[in-house]
Amino acid sequence: MARVILSAMIITYHGAGCLKVQFGDTIIAANPISKESKEKQAKFGADIALISLNDKDHNGVENATHGERTPFAILGPGEYEIKGVFIRGFGETSAYGGSERINTVYRVSLEGMNLCFLGALSGTELKTETTEGLDDIDILFVPVGAEGVLSPADANKLAVNLEPKIIIPTHYDAATLKTFLKEAGSESVAPLEKLTIKKKDLEGKEGDIVVLEAQN
Repeated sequence: MARVILSAMIITYHGAGCLKVQFGDTIIAANPISKESKEKQAKFGADIALISLNDKDHNGVENATHGERTPFAILGPGEYEIKGVFIRGFGETSAYGGSERINTVYRVSLEGMNLCFLGALSGTELKTETTEGLDDIDILFVPVGAEGVLSPADANKLAVNLEPKIIIPTHYDAATLKTFLKEAGSESVAPLEKLTIKKKDLEGKEGDIVVLEAQN
C-alpha cells in the first residue's frame, strides 16, 4: 500500500492583514493589499482571495492575480467550497479607517486544519453565530493595535477566549507587538520569516504565539 505523504502548510505575512497560505498546489490570499494603498504590497498568484473589509488596505484582489492564477474572490459572509477548501464568513464590524463597516471573520478548513482570520476586527463581543462557528480553531490570525482594530490587550483577551492552538498577530508595529506579547506572557518569542506546519505539529499546543515578520 502506497504511503501517503501529507504536505506542510506554509504561511507568510505581508503587512496589515495580508497573509499567504499555501498547502500543496492551493494558495489562499487573505486581505491582499491593493495598489491604491500606502501600505507596502506583495504580489502573488492565489486560487482564493478572502476579503474581510472593503478597504484599500484589505481588498487588493488584483495583487493576488499573477501568472496563471486568478483568485476566486470571497467578499463577505456566507458558506463557500472551492478546491476542497471549506470557508464560512461571519459578519462582524470594524472601525478601521475611521467609520464602522462590515468586517468578515473567516473560518477556513482544509486538510484537517482550521484557520480563523479575524481581518480588521475592532470589537471583542462577537455575535453568537460567530462564536459558535469558531470552534476547534487550530491557527488564529488576530489584529493587534493598528488604528481601528483590536487593542493589544483586547486582542489577547479574545484570542484566549477562542482557544486556538496557535495565535499569529497581524496589523502590528514594534510598539503594539511588544505590548501584545507582554499581555500574552510571550515576550521571548522570536519572529520567523514563515511558518511551515503540519497537522501533527499542532499536538499539545494551547495558545502558542507565533510572530511572522512582514515579507514584501
